[in-house]
Amino acid sequence: MSRPLAPAGRLFAVAAFIEGFTWAGLLIGMFLKYGPVANELGVKIFGPLHGGAFLFYVVVTVLAALRLRWPWWATLLAVIAAVPPLVTVPLEMWFRRIGLLSERA
Repeated sequence: MSRPLAPAGRLFAVAAFIEGFTWAGLLIGMFLKYGPVANELGVKIFGPLHGGAFLFYVVVTVLAALRLRWPWWATLLAVIAAVPPLVTVPLEMWFRRIGLLSERA
């Protein structure tokens, strides 16, 4: 049975989901802007939302890494995961599975 998430782990999970959700919205917005519709509304909405979500995710990642005493490779991987689209969500699931989002024993 897995251990319960620490508060910093729960916050990281939320930040990873929000970052992934806004990435998806931005990608859809870019498709609509540059695709057959040529409508900029999606980018105007999700561009700033994703920018804020990205910054929130990076700050929460550093906080979680310090509070949960992550190894250096996990911290680096979590920060890098914010760059390619939709990687933060599977990373969060993996971190949860290997126990990085729970208090250390």
